[in-house]
Amino acid sequence: MTKARVITLGCRLNGYESEVMAEQAAAADLGETVIVNTCAVTAEAVRQARQTIRRARRDQPGARIVVTGCAAQIEPETFAQMLEVDHIVGNAAKTASATWAELASGRLERVKVDDIMSVRETAGHLIEGFGTRARAYVQVQNGCDHRCTFCIIPYGRGPSRSVPAGDVVTEVRGLVERGCNEIVLTGVDITSWGADLPGQPSLGRLVRQILKLVPELKRLRLSSIDQIEADRDLMAALAEEDRLMPHLHLSLQAGDDMILKRMKRRHLRNDAIRFCVEARRLRPDVAFGADLIAGFPTETSDMFTRSLDLVHECGLSYLHVFPYSPRKGTPAARMPQVPREIVKERAARLREKGDDALARHLSTQVGRSFDVLMERNGFGRAPDFAEVAIAGATSGHIVSARIGGHDGRRLIGEVMA
Repeated sequence: MTKARVITLGCRLNGYESEVMAEQAAAADLGETVIVNTCAVTAEAVRQARQTIRRARRDQPGARIVVTGCAAQIEPETFAQMLEVDHIVGNAAKTASATWAELASGRLERVKVDDIMSVRETAGHLIEGFGTRARAYVQVQNGCDHRCTFCIIPYGRGPSRSVPAGDVVTEVRGLVERGCNEIVLTGVDITSWGADLPGQPSLGRLVRQILKLVPELKRLRLSSIDQIEADRDLMAALAEEDRLMPHLHLSLQAGDDMILKRMKRRHLRNDAIRFCVEARRLRPDVAFGADLIAGFPTETSDMFTRSLDLVHECGLSYLHVFPYSPRKGTPAARMPQVPREIVKERAARLREKGDDALARHLSTQVGRSFDVLMERNGFGRAPDFAEVAIAGATSGHIVSARIGGHDGRRLIGEVMA
């Protein structure tokens, strides 16, 4: 193998940035190089990064190995101690073309990790596309100004900063011209988009601009949002713009007020419930996903039950469940911990609750007809993000389908004549 390859760990934003690095590495003609784009959200994520690096060295003993991403930014010394690693590159430098040009010329220092907290701008990157041929992800924001007690990511990503609206629209237009049917706006905290730009425009205003200025775009979708930051324009767009997909993934984390306060979240239980009620009033077909943490420090059985109950009270359909694990350097790691076996048991109960909620949601879709974006041959996504199996349908297209049933995980449909 003579060209660079990128191994991505972690979030969608990492995946987007990996696509940028892959294009820049190809332009720099790096030769045999492995770039490991790491995640740092948990201690387990860092362990997996080290494991991935060792495997890459075994598989390609002659390659240069470059480690980047959040784990490299937060713990450069961890990777500097690994004999398998040739270079460590921080998050601020990884999407700069100069970094890969320096590596190609032999001028890149072994550790290139700058102060991420001093970064104040995020540039848009024009790439061919990240995702499937049908769907692409566009970065609109990076970093986070909040300090949730369980989260280390602000120290890996730096302060919140926005990609200017013009750059976002330009990239979206280019992707649509190349045949992309759906765009997903992504970032670390996308509902904070615009706070650092002149006039402090809102995410809802950006959504409106994209839909107005790129009328050929068939579908626009949002990645995870912090519902407490949802602005009036965003809610109005949800109600009025059919091309904005009726699916919101919410950063809820817990259903108990005391736990939410100890997490330093900015919402309480009733705020989350009210948001879901209002969003459903504006867009009756909206479906909700949510991140929920099981076994946060000090969580009692009653507190956990309130998180279980939140699934029904918010009408959640898609759960991302995270068993809490302490992350060194965060305040929550110093709090009284819940025993690991209880954490795992609660996570399993939450996942079971999520499976039941998904099955109930899918049952409500049987007998309906709607357009499905085919992600790969035979499988696509409904507007509300439900997976749909459609025999014979090919990737990259939007097809009209009638839903005949479901298997508990996905809908089963057929193309309408």
